Amino acid sequence: MNILFFSIASFLVLIAFAFILPPLWRRYPVATVANLPDDQDQRNILIARHRLAELKEQHQAGALTQSQYDEQFAELELALSDDLDIISHVAVSRSEGRWAVTVLAVMIPLAAGLLYFTLGNIPAISHTEELAKADPEAPSAADINKMVEGLAERLKSNPDDAKGWVMLGRSYQQLEQFPKAVDAFANAYRLLGDKAEIMLLYAESLAFANNQSLLGKSAELIEKSLALEPENMNALWLGGLLKVQQNNPQGAVQLWRKLETLLPPGSDAQKQIQGVIADMGGPANTGPAQSEVTKSENTSGVNIAVEVSLTPELQKSVNPGDTVFIYAQALTGPKMPLAIVRKQVSDLPLSVSLDDTMAMMPAMKLSNFSQVKLLARISKSGNAMAQPGDLLGSLEQVALSDSRPHKIIINGVVK
Repeated sequence: MNILFFSIASFLVLIAFAFILPPLWRRYPVATVANLPDDQDQRNILIARHRLAELKEQHQAGALTQSQYDEQFAELELALSDDLDIISHVAVSRSEGRWAVTVLAVMIPLAAGLLYFTLGNIPAISHTEELAKADPEAPSAADINKMVEGLAERLKSNPDDAKGWVMLGRSYQQLEQFPKAVDAFANAYRLLGDKAEIMLLYAESLAFANNQSLLGKSAELIEKSLALEPENMNALWLGGLLKVQQNNPQGAVQLWRKLETLLPPGSDAQKQIQGVIADMGGPANTGPAQSEVTKSENTSGVNIAVEVSLTPELQKSVNPGDTVFIYAQALTGPKMPLAIVRKQVSDLPLSVSLDDTMAMMPAMKLSNFSQVKLLARISKSGNAMAQPGDLLGSLEQVALSDSRPHKIIINGVVK
């Protein structure tokens, strides 16, 4: 089962995990924003830009239909216009105030289109230094935290603002502050009830706050969402991950087969889900999209040579048929593998080469990073999720520029 739970730390990553990335924070010129001296307004605008960028990229990727995009855009536009008390802060006429909001509604999505998505996911925050070099005026991580906390303070005096809680929860997800995201989505769920989008956001935040486990409350929310919206792509993806954690790979394949039919034909997302299904032991798809996956090449030329061995002290605790996962992770952000291969204990000691063709999604691959963490894990259950009793070895910081073989000794036990 060449599948690891990843977040996704965000709803967008999990709904279209193969190609959707979180927006980089940048500053874009919007004429009307410059005239607003109030910090709260600036916070609302920046958070709205963030969410609008997500919506646009999700729509372009095929994860949202046109009607779903239009509905969510209209809701966000309404929320922004409600939040911006332009008349009380700017000496203009009522008609000019309405004109300013209209300009914002046009300019923000145009600016949002320039935002770039780069995963986790959500490693936008981990790229703060790179962003600062590219745009010295871009808000820092501290600025973003301050803006989000400002929204949290506002909600203390307005606890029935459902849209505000959703926005706050999404923001905490992006900042990888998952316990706080759980609290925010719990409030949104309290106010909005059994709405699939909210339940799924709540479920994934609970999972990240609970060592990536989808069991318990998360499972309940996912199952409710699937019952309400059987073709919800995020529900199908999370439902499949839940089946994996419940040791039901056939159930996972069944849900992901349905997800495959809903994705745009030939899209990166569809190719990725087909690859996941194949790795789970599902029947191979012989159509054009699968052929392209099979023929994928390591065009970047980036690879890491890895040598894996098992310490003699642990030899007696494994069986020849136990699964060995060898993979690379980003140093910060989501723990989704950048490249992963599956072997057996009988293959040890072994040498492998990790490269971009082994990535689980196009945007999260080795060539996008200068340094990575290397891991090798022996799983008795064959489950891609780490379990207590699994054996583990790792190298904490490896430079991709180092072409020498990197030796991992499996000498630890997962607690």
